Amino acid sequence: MVIVARHACAEVNIVELTGTGLTPADVAEVAREDAVVTLAPAARTAMARSAAIVARIAASDEPAYGVTTGFGALANTQIPAGRRGELQRALVRSHATGMGPPVEREVVRAMMLLRARTLAMGRSGARPEVTETILAVLNARLTPVVHEHGSLGASGDLAPLAHCALVLMGEGSVVGADGTVVPAAAALAIAGIEPLSLTAKEGLALTNGTDGMLGMLVLACADLEILMRTADVTAAMSVEALLGTDRVFAQDLIALRPQPGQALSAANLRAVLAGSPIVASHREGDSRVQDAYSLRCSPQVHGAARDTLAHAEQVAAAELLSAIDNPMVLPDGRVESCGNFHGAPLAFACDFLAIAAAEVGAIAERRTDRLLDAARSHGLPPFLSEDAGVNSGLMLTHYTQAAMVAENRRHAAPASVDSLPTSAMQEDHVSM
Repeated sequence: MVIVARHACAEVNIVELTGTGLTPADVAEVAREDAVVTLAPAARTAMARSAAIVARIAASDEPAYGVTTGFGALANTQIPAGRRGELQRALVRSHATGMGPPVEREVVRAMMLLRARTLAMGRSGARPEVTETILAVLNARLTPVVHEHGSLGASGDLAPLAHCALVLMGEGSVVGADGTVVPAAAALAIAGIEPLSLTAKEGLALTNGTDGMLGMLVLACADLEILMRTADVTAAMSVEALLGTDRVFAQDLIALRPQPGQALSAANLRAVLAGSPIVASHREGDSRVQDAYSLRCSPQVHGAARDTLAHAEQVAAAELLSAIDNPMVLPDGRVESCGNFHGAPLAFACDFLAIAAAEVGAIAERRTDRLLDAARSHGLPPFLSEDAGVNSGLMLTHYTQAAMVAENRRHAAPASVDSLPTSAMQEDHVSM
C-alpha cells in the first residue's frame, strides 16, 4: 500500500509492509523513486510469533530443513545446536558467488523490498529485526553490489539474494547514494545501521526466494505498458506516412476476432488516425487493394503482445501476494518443506513476455524499412533525406534498429527450458 505523507511541505511516498502483499506500483515506487518503506506493527507481531516457533525447534533435536540440518544435498546432515547460528552465516557467505557486471540499482532495490515483503508475512521464521535492517538499508539508499550471473531460479535467486544478505551482516560492498562503491561495514556505520547477527533459519529465509525474478518482471511490465501505447502511436504514424488505410481497423472488423488486446490496439489506432487529412486524401482513387502486413496487422501483433503482458501481470500480481520460502512456518507451529521457491511461474511469464516484446520490435522495424525505401514509401524521399546521395538520411538508423531486432530475438530464446540439475541431483529441476 502506498501512502502519501507530507513532511516539511514535501511529498514523501511511504510503502508499508503489512504482511499481506504489495502492488506493482509499490514495487516501482521503492525501486525507482526511493520511496520510504516501513514495517507495520501487525507484521512485526506475525514475524515475532514465527521466529519463536523456529527458536523452539532450533533448541531441540527435531529435524527441520535449514534449521537443524544442512542445505540442498546436505539436508540429512544434522547440525549441532551450538553451530546453528554459524550455519546461517556460513550459508550467506558460501552462496554469495555471483559473477559478471552489477545488476541495475532498481532491480536490486526491488529484490530487497520483495524479500522483506515475504519475511513480513510471518511464514519464514525470521525476527522483525531482519526485515527492519533490510528496510534501513533501502531507506538509506544503499544498494548491495549484486552480480548479474549466478541464479538458477530455484531454490530461488540464491546467489543474488546472498549478496544482499551479506550486506546486512556488514560484509560485501554497497553502492552509496552518490554512486560510489564502498565496503558495506563502513556504509552501515555511517548510516547508523547495526549489522545483523543471524540466528536460526534467517540466512535461509534471506536467500530462498524468487525476488530477483519477480522484481525484474514487475518493472518490465511497467515499462511494457508504456511501450505498447507508444507502439500503437508509431504504427498509426506509419500508416499515415505510407498513405495506408484505416479501414482495416474498423471496430466491426476487429470484433470478428474478439481478442481483448487486439481490440484495444485497434481502438488506439483509430483514435490517433481519426480526422487525419492525409488518410482522407486517398480514400478514393487509390489503386492499392490492401496494405502490407506490417501496417494492416499492427493491432493483431500489438494486441497479442498486450494479451501476453496481461498474463504476465496476472502472474506477478499473484506472486506479490505469495509467501516464497522453504521451509514454511505455519501458524499451528509446524515447519514444513515445500516447493514454493521454484521460479517456474515467473520464468515462463518472463520468457513469454520477451517473445512478445521482440515481435513488437520486429514489426516496427518492418515499418521503418518501408518508410526508408523510395520504391515502397509512396513518394517519400530515399531514407527520408532531403539530399539523398550526399546525405544518407536515416539509413544507418535503420541498421541500428535491425541490429536491436536481432538482439531481441536472441534474448527471446526461452531460458526456462534449459534446466540443469545441481546440488548432487537434489535440486534436479530448476527454472533458470
